[in-house]
Amino acid sequence: MKAAIQTGFRKIKTVATTNILLITFVISTVINGLICRTMTIHNFTYIKPVIADITVALLVGSFAYFMRPKHRFIYFFSWSFIFTLICIINAIYFKNYLSFASFSLLGTLSQLGGYTDAVIENIIDFKDFIYLWQLFCLVFVHLQLRRKHYYDKVEQIEIRKVRFLNSIVVTLIMLGFLMSMLTSLDISRLKKQWNREYIVQEFGIYTYQGNDLVSYIRTQVNSMFGYDEAAKRFREFYDTKDKTISTNKYTNIFAGKNIIVIHAESIQNFLISDDNKGGKPTTFNGQEVTPVLNRLAKEGMYFSNFYSEEGAGTSSDSEFTFNTSLLPSSFGTVFTNYYDREYVTIPKLLKELGYKTVSMHGNLGSAWNRQIVHPRLGYDESYFYKSAYDIDEKIGLGLSDSSFFRQSVEHLKKIDEENDKWYSLLIMLTNHTPFSDIVNWEKENNKVFDVDYKYEKVNEETGEKETVSAPYMEDTALGYYFKSAHYADASIGEFIDELDEAGLLDDTVLVIYGDHDNKQKIKLYDRFYNYDYLTDSVKKEGDEGYINVDSYFYELNRSVPFIIWTKDMKGTKLNQEITKVMGMIDVQPTLGNMFGFYNEYALGHDIFSIDENVVVFPSGNWVTDKGYYNSAKEGYRPINLETDVSVDYINYYQQYAEKIVDISNDIITYDLIKKVGENPDNELQEEVGDSNVKG
Repeated sequence: MKAAIQTGFRKIKTVATTNILLITFVISTVINGLICRTMTIHNFTYIKPVIADITVALLVGSFAYFMRPKHRFIYFFSWSFIFTLICIINAIYFKNYLSFASFSLLGTLSQLGGYTDAVIENIIDFKDFIYLWQLFCLVFVHLQLRRKHYYDKVEQIEIRKVRFLNSIVVTLIMLGFLMSMLTSLDISRLKKQWNREYIVQEFGIYTYQGNDLVSYIRTQVNSMFGYDEAAKRFREFYDTKDKTISTNKYTNIFAGKNIIVIHAESIQNFLISDDNKGGKPTTFNGQEVTPVLNRLAKEGMYFSNFYSEEGAGTSSDSEFTFNTSLLPSSFGTVFTNYYDREYVTIPKLLKELGYKTVSMHGNLGSAWNRQIVHPRLGYDESYFYKSAYDIDEKIGLGLSDSSFFRQSVEHLKKIDEENDKWYSLLIMLTNHTPFSDIVNWEKENNKVFDVDYKYEKVNEETGEKETVSAPYMEDTALGYYFKSAHYADASIGEFIDELDEAGLLDDTVLVIYGDHDNKQKIKLYDRFYNYDYLTDSVKKEGDEGYINVDSYFYELNRSVPFIIWTKDMKGTKLNQEITKVMGMIDVQPTLGNMFGFYNEYALGHDIFSIDENVVVFPSGNWVTDKGYYNSAKEGYRPINLETDVSVDYINYYQQYAEKIVDISNDIITYDLIKKVGENPDNELQEEVGDSNVKG
């Protein structure tokens, strides 16, 4: 027995000492995966993704045995570089989007041309490159082994085929161990891929990225995969969907009126009404950040519990969902990956009612591929950048909002003269991350909006009261946002005044929506809500007035405004705040009821025709008036602590959310409205011709 044990230990020692490079590769790969999860989703102690990472590293490492020992370093170094890059990219991406990067986002890289400063200033951090240690470690080990003529010794004793088979056997054992721990939910979500955080949490970053690559390739050749199954789900969903067109007191209330939609870049609800501060507007030293929007919210119809539901496509996703009542794609962005599909949109539906439809933007038409997408969405004309505007003032990414609105009024005058009814989308730009360019504008125009904290204190030397300033949000990314939002708000006010002076408000409805949140880090909100001006520090848990700014708080605080306003609305039945939870997906049906159009493929609801609504996000998360559910964490946070909900309630909306995400993705990926909905016999119709794009 003793001899057998000694022999076993000698064999283990031999295997270990002659596979040093493989062992180093596996251990360093697993450690980096652990660091990545710790810095993103914080599941340091979870064993399942560790086993998955070991399995992946062993599988990849096994194929090194097809090479001679002295050639294996290049193989291991190449894979270490790939795995390190995966960790770095995902760490950076998660900080900005609270999600993980996807190959389907490759099509969006072309959008970074004007956003480089935003990436550098707000996203990249030195600690994101901690993963590079793996490469240095591998080089160090390789140099030490080469100095000791290790590779020559290994080649004399190893049988490469046997080593490969042994390694594969160990890999299969680890894989079997992992599979025994998986649930049907794990496998289902791995297949669907849209809940990225959950997959990283359960399978690790490397399995996620590999699975994402498979999903990306599948979507690129989707005609070969899954169409029949998707078409069947589509038919079943709409065959059982309630097709009753409800009417209510708002039905056709705006029929025939002109429409101006303002796509308010990065404007959030807490600027107008902050539930964490008693529903009051955000102010600094008694000055409101958004006085114009605050007034419009009071005078008009203000939806104060509204969410944008955007994904990786941010602004373009909000545009898409606003127009179609579909969720953004979970695999890339519609504007860059799926723009050539057939969608039922607000501009198309209004054109059937005799409206002229136009879009306007102070940036390049190539940004988010809008010069191609907008005609397909149904805009008769699009006004972009230099071909439609005199670039007389630039702030940040392009034409300043103030100049953009002023020149747009001239375009609208002509449109109004030539058409009985018209619909115009105006996309704002100045209030776009990184926001810091507004500081130069303030100095040049002597219009500084302070975001410090001014208070009175007694001067110890003179004994008199004096006003002093604590830094508060000055010189922070969130502070720049407040300054930029204040400018954007003032620009909207100027625009409304100019419209009124031109007589364009008399028969016009103004619709304003925030396209998404400002993408700032949680720690900046912690400072904003928990600042102690006396010590210039952030309060800790247990301190008086402390607000727990955790991930649930952050997600709920990302709500954006949705406002419907006319100049004569104040004091009417339309002058009200709607607190029922609502998403961008509900805009088209809600406006459709008011203006007299209808989309049978809408996945949202007319907010005034339902008792309880749910907002579903592309991640599978959802929120109702009662609480917020994080699908990846499988955690529910009640909004009202006094309201109890059952497990059945949570399960119902969880299943509903998954169904809506799947159906929306199917419609987008497989072009089902065109191929099945409008043409059940699958006889493809002719493509819609391009419209007139200016710019």
